[in-house]
Amino acid sequence: MISDNEKFNMQVKPNSVFLNELKSKLPEFFDLEGNFDLDKFKGQLKEHNINELSDGYQLNFIGKDYARRQAGEMPSTVIVPDEEQNNGEGKDSKNLFFTGDNLEVLRHLQNNYAGKIDVIYIDPPYNTGNKDFVYPDKFEYSDGKLKEMFGMDDVQVERLKSIQGKSSHSAWLTFMYPRLYLAKNLLSKKGVIFVSIDDNEYANLYEILTDIYGEIQVDTLIWNKESEGKSGTLKAVSQYRRIHEYIVVAYVNKKDNKFNKIHEALEGRENEFNTANLAVNGSNEDINHSNYFTLTSPNGKKYTRQWKWSKEKINELINEDLIYWGKDGEKQPRLILPMDERRTVYLSSILNYGSTTSGREDFEKLFSKDIFSYPKPIKLLKKILEATTSKESIILDFFAGSSTTAEAVMQLNAKDSGSRRYIMIQIPESTFTVNSNGEKIPAEGGKTAYEAGFKSIDEISRERIRRAAAKIKADNDLTLPKDFDGSFKHYRVVNPTKQTLEDIEDFDPDNTTLFTDMVDSFSSKGLDVAGDATGEQTILTTWLAKDGYSFDANIKKIDFDGYEASLVEDSRLYIINNGWSSVNTKSLLNKIGTHQIIVQTIVLFGYSFNIADLRELEIGLKQLDNNINLLKRY
Repeated sequence: MISDNEKFNMQVKPNSVFLNELKSKLPEFFDLEGNFDLDKFKGQLKEHNINELSDGYQLNFIGKDYARRQAGEMPSTVIVPDEEQNNGEGKDSKNLFFTGDNLEVLRHLQNNYAGKIDVIYIDPPYNTGNKDFVYPDKFEYSDGKLKEMFGMDDVQVERLKSIQGKSSHSAWLTFMYPRLYLAKNLLSKKGVIFVSIDDNEYANLYEILTDIYGEIQVDTLIWNKESEGKSGTLKAVSQYRRIHEYIVVAYVNKKDNKFNKIHEALEGRENEFNTANLAVNGSNEDINHSNYFTLTSPNGKKYTRQWKWSKEKINELINEDLIYWGKDGEKQPRLILPMDERRTVYLSSILNYGSTTSGREDFEKLFSKDIFSYPKPIKLLKKILEATTSKESIILDFFAGSSTTAEAVMQLNAKDSGSRRYIMIQIPESTFTVNSNGEKIPAEGGKTAYEAGFKSIDEISRERIRRAAAKIKADNDLTLPKDFDGSFKHYRVVNPTKQTLEDIEDFDPDNTTLFTDMVDSFSSKGLDVAGDATGEQTILTTWLAKDGYSFDANIKKIDFDGYEASLVEDSRLYIINNGWSSVNTKSLLNKIGTHQIIVQTIVLFGYSFNIADLRELEIGLKQLDNNINLLKRY
């Protein structure tokens, strides 16, 4: 027997996701059998000249049909809650962190976060040719199946399969397309996505976003990654030094999307704002004080004084553009007074916020070690989010990396008492490999991280959030909002084990006896991951996402004569564990019949029921006056 999701995936075609979206928005162009009426659609377009439209540019690459099909598939993984984190420091948090393949996580989020994300920022692999990207997704179908699904011949199949493990442009496009397509479904009506990239894939990224969002919905920003001095990471070419990267922006509806104005320093306009001494009065200076140190102006002039704040605090003020160095940039620094120091402007198409060096320094303030390559600077992310979010926005980053986005969200919330929420997704990329002797050795580029005790990138991501939250609390002790959210709920998105898949395949729903406890195979222990989740908790969490519930949905345990089931939002009952019997059916029918509980839908884990108990439950529910929907899932 195959699972419900596998049955669905077998029917998916390259254009399934597009047709479903079209059907939801333009149902008048579909007949009773669900077929798209192309002639009717063409008739509506006649005044726009079909011939001109058909001659337009189209994005094509060898894996496009495969990528389109991936965008239409349902998840084959389960969501395992990290019960240790979620019942500990993350218990009251509204933020989410997913460890797993971002394509699978995006599939899971399609139901419970569709249309709810306000801003997406991602910093995906740049595909520079320096081993920063190889195509990781596996082709799970035979050559014959690939030919059947996509109408390919032998040569085309070989070309498609050749991208696996490669870093070609086609490989990168095939990797990015389904992820960007699914991401669009999550954006709100005024949602926007920002994607960082460099020259290597800029043109292809622009065309992907144009293909998905429409040509008029895409813009390009330029980030000057040397805006705060030499970054030390610039790639020289024979003609010039590259000091920029791109941030491609795509809107769900550009004409209705108005960005906020952001705060900018009035550098060089001293008559427009007031300043105050940053240094302690000369007669009160103490050369032995911890605040006695040297500050260097943008033009290199040094000032050694006792200052009113620590070096760390003053560096933060510098990063916030709250220090004034005079017109020529080399006067003794002064503090720009909070009420008068800044003007508000719209985000510029050329972004001079932070640098690759300051991004590394942001990270090293928390870890004291350079264990992550090229994290984006917090200042850049804060300006983007300041321009695009309200205090209640939800922000998604599905290439979380070092979690710069999460820290930027927390810093903004601390600054304006906001309640923005973030969703981070990071694959558990290992910092080590196993050699021929079975010994763990650091992976290329992962030596410092591995020696620091981090076995995977997602561990670094989560630890940065914890350390950043602690620092924000320490730095803003008196002004921090009481409801400041400095934590997250954590979930691991993983594949069932091979044994579980075999048990699913062998399962016969007509058997009167169950031989295998399928529920336990979905526990943390059964899936060989940390987190202490039971199989029931994993299945329930996975199904809640499928059914459109948030990860903080109201769940009540209801006892049916010794068997506990989960009632969600006082409407949907989930029956998952083994052991259901006639006694439990009688108790359920009694509670519903006497209105002790109100249930609209009952969802049960089919592998936990033998045929006799299942039929008894079905018959009993039909005899009730209540019209209850019974869903059996496999």
